[in-house]
Amino acid sequence: MKPETKMGAVVLVLFTIGAFISPVRSLDNGLALKPTMGWLHWERFMCNVDCDTDPNNCISENLYMQMADVMVTEGWKEAGYEYVCIDDCWPSHQRDAKGRLQADPKRFPRGIKKLADYVHSKGLKLGIYADLGTLTCGGFPGSLGYYDIDAQTFADWGVDLLKFDGCYMKWTLLGEGYTNMSIALNQTGRSILYSCEWPLYEWLYHRPDYAAIRKACNHWRNFADVYDSWDSVKTILDWTADHQDIIVPVAGPGGWNDPDMLVIGNFGLSHAQQESQMALWAIMAAPLLMSNDLRDICPRSKQLLQNTRIIAISQDPLGRQGYRTAKVDSFEVWERHLSGGRLALAVMNKQEIGGPRGFPLTLATLPSWKICHPHCNVTQVLPSYKELGVQTVLSKLVVVVNPSGTALLTVTPI
Repeated sequence: MKPETKMGAVVLVLFTIGAFISPVRSLDNGLALKPTMGWLHWERFMCNVDCDTDPNNCISENLYMQMADVMVTEGWKEAGYEYVCIDDCWPSHQRDAKGRLQADPKRFPRGIKKLADYVHSKGLKLGIYADLGTLTCGGFPGSLGYYDIDAQTFADWGVDLLKFDGCYMKWTLLGEGYTNMSIALNQTGRSILYSCEWPLYEWLYHRPDYAAIRKACNHWRNFADVYDSWDSVKTILDWTADHQDIIVPVAGPGGWNDPDMLVIGNFGLSHAQQESQMALWAIMAAPLLMSNDLRDICPRSKQLLQNTRIIAISQDPLGRQGYRTAKVDSFEVWERHLSGGRLALAVMNKQEIGGPRGFPLTLATLPSWKICHPHCNVTQVLPSYKELGVQTVLSKLVVVVNPSGTALLTVTPI
């Protein structure tokens, strides 16, 4: 056994967010007051435009109509998932005679307006994708020089969310471009949630201006695309924790850090790893945008994604993003302050060998445990629901966490 696996031999490393200040002024469009919930095609379906040989999985109106149907009939809408989002590769390669984007006529024969009407008829909302530069990342027409036209086109179609990428654009013009599209969307008079990738492209060169980003966008991608793998999810979590002093203080109602899609229900994550992604995305107050096949999803993954207790943490009205507070013995502790003076705790077992391990919830390993003075009530949400009862600062409570899994708890002062 290596020395670092012994709890007593490890120095507890604590992290603090020194800037728990009021968030900077957000985009004033009245949207995304809580983290966005929905479904987005990219990670699972990517740029599959081959409807001749793969009609059930290609980027076509049928895919989104089927997902909308399932979201209503299988409890997703009831759980809070409301956006059905198109990503890249939906347009024709040419604009129309008036310079407007148009959907590929073979794959979207009835057009985006009819698709939006269908999604709205289900009580859901439609999201669409465009790009800041000359081309989308997939090589379709970009919006550079057409921001006003494209914003009005999306509004005319009844679109409710725009994911705006940043490919094929000079990085020094990102701020101007994202701001101009934000203005163009607001000038349409339609409520369109604005999802940006502004900081993702600027971090390659310098630290982004998050005050400006929050004024323009409802949520924003900071880091690389998520893949259907545990290494990808871990890398995103590590980047987020390493930059939390910068990004956590700017998040709040109206504007959120977006660590990218939930890949739960696909191929790459074990059940414990799926629980970790769901728990940490809720702690981070991240948009919950699934990218999976809702028509064919494992019942256990579905139950996790629809877990009302986890969703309640995600959607907590206080609207404060959580952050990593400790690393000890290959465990990480993440915390999120909730309304009513409550606390959500995620204890993640980073070890990927052996079996379940216990983590003691004491003042020695968890300084925030002081909220249990004189008493608190502790509920375990993951990996299974348990009422752990009334505790004090002197209680010797241990949670058991599977390798690469996470114990998610809520702590309520009494």
